[in-house]
Amino acid sequence: MALLVPDDLWAVVEPLLPRERPKPRGGRPRAPDRAALAGILFVLRTGIQWHEVPTELGCCGKTCWRRLGEWHAAGVWARLHRILLERLQDAGALDWSRAALDSASLPAKRGGAEVGPNPTDRGKPGTKRHLVTDAQGTPLGLTLSGAKCHDSRMLRPTLDAVPGVRAKHRGRPRRRPIKLHADKAYDHRRCRRECRARGITPRIARRGIESSTRLGRHRWVVERTFAWLARFRRLTVRYERRADLHLALRTLACAVICLRQIRRFCP
Repeated sequence: MALLVPDDLWAVVEPLLPRERPKPRGGRPRAPDRAALAGILFVLRTGIQWHEVPTELGCCGKTCWRRLGEWHAAGVWARLHRILLERLQDAGALDWSRAALDSASLPAKRGGAEVGPNPTDRGKPGTKRHLVTDAQGTPLGLTLSGAKCHDSRMLRPTLDAVPGVRAKHRGRPRRRPIKLHADKAYDHRRCRRECRARGITPRIARRGIESSTRLGRHRWVVERTFAWLARFRRLTVRYERRADLHLALRTLACAVICLRQIRRFCP
């Protein structure tokens, strides 16, 4: 279990978990929260079905699935992501000088919310994930939409998904980078207007005028982060019908990437 839930991760997660409700009439003992988190991470990394979670972890797959939804509704994953970002901010390892924004589509097997026909995959059901990262590739904000949704429509929600990050828990929280790099899919007046309204300088390639190759010098970090997310095999295909559960898994994966960035930049 220590391999799936290392001590540094558990030290951050444990205070965020809601307390167990009292059982005045008794009943079956509650499965340990750390075992449930181990089962969730096991599914996230291996891509197996929930009913195939090994019993050796100390928690059945149904309980892990239920805890995933309960903790997402309680805001555990969002707070975990924000706390890890704040640790990077305290260490000076978050680079707000520029950010990169992009999207990627993946097939959806069971339909549900935030699913639509994928125009690049013969109209099969799919989900599009929109991600913004800092200059180091650390994931800052993530949103979901149907695969048919145009990228430019999700620029504002993705920027607004960045949590407020405080430096050493003092002062006003920071949410906006100085510059935002994006490809030609975001070449709309609306996107530039939304960036400037938030105090962000847009660096968006213009269709028919500029080449996207120059922006690749700064935008490649978001592509690398998508590759990091693809290492979590449960995220290569959307199996969850409920959008909140799929978003919970993606937020948890972003938090794990932030923890790896802490180990990398904060020895």
